[in-house]
Amino acid sequence: MTEIKDRAAVVTGGGSGIGRALAIELARQGAAVGVADIMPANAERVAREITDEGGTAIALECDVCERGSIDAMRTEAQGELGAISLLIANAGATSFEPLVEMSDADVDWIVHVNLMGTLYCVQSFLPGMIAAGKGGHLLATSSVSGMFPAWLPSQAPYSSAKLGVVGLMLNLGAELAPHDINTTVYCPGGVATGMKDNNERYRPTRFGGPKAAPVRVPEEFVQDSLRMLAPEVIAPMVLRAITNDRRIVFDHSSQRQVWIDTYQQPVLDAFDVVEQEEIAASRG
Repeated sequence: MTEIKDRAAVVTGGGSGIGRALAIELARQGAAVGVADIMPANAERVAREITDEGGTAIALECDVCERGSIDAMRTEAQGELGAISLLIANAGATSFEPLVEMSDADVDWIVHVNLMGTLYCVQSFLPGMIAAGKGGHLLATSSVSGMFPAWLPSQAPYSSAKLGVVGLMLNLGAELAPHDINTTVYCPGGVATGMKDNNERYRPTRFGGPKAAPVRVPEEFVQDSLRMLAPEVIAPMVLRAITNDRRIVFDHSSQRQVWIDTYQQPVLDAFDVVEQEEIAASRG
C-alpha cells in the first residue's frame, strides 16, 4: 500500500486536463505537489489553485522531450519539496493522422513526448527514489489506444508509443519490487481534457513548433465522446489505484468487451495453433 499523505509528488503535464486533476487530488489527499508543464503559465495557475485551497504546490517548467529540462525540473522540485517519492509521468500529445500523411517531425514529436518523455522522467527521478530508501510509486499515463492498439485507426505512432509505456511500467514493476517502489500504468479510455483544441499549442520548436489548428478527430471517436469523463471524476480513481498498488488502471468498464472481442480470442487461437504444431512435431 502506498500512502499519499505527507509525500512529495511531481506531476508532468500538470497544467491542464488529467494532469491538473491529478495534481489537485494529490494535494487534497495531503501530498506536496510539483506541477510541471511545458507551459509555465498553466503550471502556475494550477499551483495557485492548490495553494489557494490551503495545499502545498509549486509550479515547474519542463519539456519532457529534453533530458536537461527534466533534470533541472527535478533539482528544483527536490530543493523546494524534498525527496520526491511520487512521480506522475502524465505529459503527452495525441494524433489521429494516417502515418503516410505525417511528417518526420510529426512522428518524432508523438514518440518523444509520449514514450521517451516518460522514460526520461523515470530515468531522472528513479535513482533518487531508490537512494532515499523510503519506497514510492511511479505512475505513467498511457492510453486505451496503447493497451488496445487496434482500437482506432490512424494512430500508429501514438499507439506504438503508448504501448511502449505499458511495457515500461509493467517491466519496472518487477524490477523495482526489492526497493518497495511500485508502478501503475493508467490507460484513459475517454476523458474530456481539451487536448483536441490545445494539443498543437504545446509542440516544441524542434518538432515543428506550436500550431493553432485543432487536432482532427475521426467521426467514430467523436460519436464515442458521449461517454467522456471529466478529469475530476477519474482523478480519485487513479489515486486509489496508487494507494492500492494496482499495476493497471482503466476508467471505462464498457471497454472490457473491446479487449475480449479484439484480443482475447486471437491470442488464444495463436496459442492453440502453436500447441497443435508442437504436438504434431512431437509425433514425428
